[in-house]
This record gives sequence, structure tokens and C-alpha cells, in this order.
Amino acid sequence: MDNDIIKSLPHVSSSPHFRSKLTTRREMLDVIIAMIPITLWGAYHFGLYSLFIVAITAATAVASEYIYEKLMHLPITIGDLSAVVTGMILSLNMPPSIPFWVPMIGAVFAIVVVKQLYGGLGQNFINPAIAARCFLHISFAGLMNDFSAPAIGFDAVTGATPLAAIRMGTPYSYWDLFIGNTPGTIGEVSILCLLIGIGYMIARNIITPRVPITYIATFSIFMFIAGGFDFNYLILQLLSGAIVFGACFMANDYVTSPVTHGGQVVYAIFLGLMTGIIRTFAPSAEGVSYAILFGNLLVPIIERYTIPTPFGKRGNKKV
Repeated sequence: MDNDIIKSLPHVSSSPHFRSKLTTRREMLDVIIAMIPITLWGAYHFGLYSLFIVAITAATAVASEYIYEKLMHLPITIGDLSAVVTGMILSLNMPPSIPFWVPMIGAVFAIVVVKQLYGGLGQNFINPAIAARCFLHISFAGLMNDFSAPAIGFDAVTGATPLAAIRMGTPYSYWDLFIGNTPGTIGEVSILCLLIGIGYMIARNIITPRVPITYIATFSIFMFIAGGFDFNYLILQLLSGAIVFGACFMANDYVTSPVTHGGQVVYAIFLGLMTGIIRTFAPSAEGVSYAILFGNLLVPIIERYTIPTPFGKRGNKKV
């Protein structure tokens, strides 16, 4: 056959073939939209400085990706918006009074060290935003645990965080916890705004409810038992800290969570148990970030043992 004819033929890969209008950019944009309610609440509740933290962290993440790819002569991928998502998730995990240079360092660490050095989007083995938060928590423990903020009409802003208040025996009311009238990180305090964002992502098929529901259910069972079967204690734990934010915006990361259905369930159960163990027995009142980080490291093993058997195959026989 003539070479010109061969070159004109379309290239067809092996089956199966799927066509979808969904792109990485569209998915990332939907995640960004889902985080807008909690971002706006953070700015309203803690002040406009919180909005500045979100903007400067996201901008640093994008700039880090662009500069690295430019220096390494790689294709520029900032248009897929994944760096923006990483920057936003990291910033929403920051205390509202954090010096702006701290999350900027975290953004560079997340993009360059965790993401780009392992090959870019889809190659990192741990969630970049979570890895950066843990890195900052170890490096700048005092600043990362300072949850003070300028008083703007909410007396609770300068008090103890909800999880710390629970340990001291002076918890906040259900309403304050649900609406977000408490201290904490910029994006974790309002359960109402988080549920709005989560509902949007589920409606857009951006996340599957399997991981967050299993994660929160496992955590609930553990905390109900650890709390002496106290229903009030369980509700306070569910409404406090980053459990809802982590279950829906961090645990569902496409790259660092299992792709098999069984693997997702095992992964989520591990996250729930680990979060409960850290909250109950560790000196730190929170445990979501470290639980997800440990879970990311176990994903290859989880997927290895949860790969479904192909139809009609009995499995490998032992020799």
C-alpha cells in the first residue's frame, strides 16, 4: 500500500473505546467551583486576609508549575487548573492568621517536590496539598497551630478550636459548628458550605460518594465506641475539625486513591480508623491529613489485592 495512503488512515488503538467531553480542566474547574462557598465563608468569618491567603497560595502553585516546566523544557500544563486546585486545598487548610510566606513555601513544595519531580499530574504517589500541609506542620508547628484571627463580630474566632474545646470539656453548640462560627482553618469550619460544595461535585459526577460515606461511617463507628457510646460526643466529633473537608476534597484525589471499587472501600475504612486513632490517642486533636497521607502510601498494596478477577477466569493456580 502507498505510504501516503497509510499515513492518511486514522490511528485506531485497541479496544475498548470510550469518548467523553469531560477533560481534566473541566474536572478541576468543578472542584474550584465547589470550594468557592467555603472560601467565601472563610473570608467573611475570618476577614479578607483569608481570601488573600487563598489567592497568593494558588498563584504560587501555578507559578511554581510554570517555572519548573519552563526550566525543564517540558510542556506547560498550568491550563489544566490542577495547580490551582492544589493551591486552594492547601490554603484552605491554613490557619487564618498564618504569615503569607508560609503557604507560599508549602505551594512550592507541593508542586515541585511532590508533583513535578515525580513526573507531573498523574504521577505523584501522595496528595501534594496534604504532603505540603504536613511538611509545614512539622516545619512551622507554632504558626500552623495558631488559630487566632482579628475579631469581626464572632467571639469564637479567638477561642479554642472545636476539637481542642471537646478535649477541654467545653464544646461549641451544634449550630455554631454547623454554620461555621468557630475557630479553625480557613476552609474547615463551615459544614454547611462544605455540604454545598460536596453536593455540587456529586451532581457533576466529579466524585463518587463511596469513599466519603465509607470514611465518615467508619470514623463514626470508631468514635462512638471510643467515646463510650456517647451520641453527643460523636456528633461533636463529626462537626469538628477537617473530617468533612478531608473526606470529600482530599481523600477522593484521582491520582492517590484506589481506582477499584473494593480498593476504595478498604482505603476509606483505613482512613476512618486511622483518623479515629489519631484523634483519640495522639497528642494532636486532628488526624485527617496524616491519615490520608498514610492511606496514599498504602494505595499500591490495596489495589494489588483488590483487582477484580476478569469474567470467566478462575484465578491463578498455585504450582
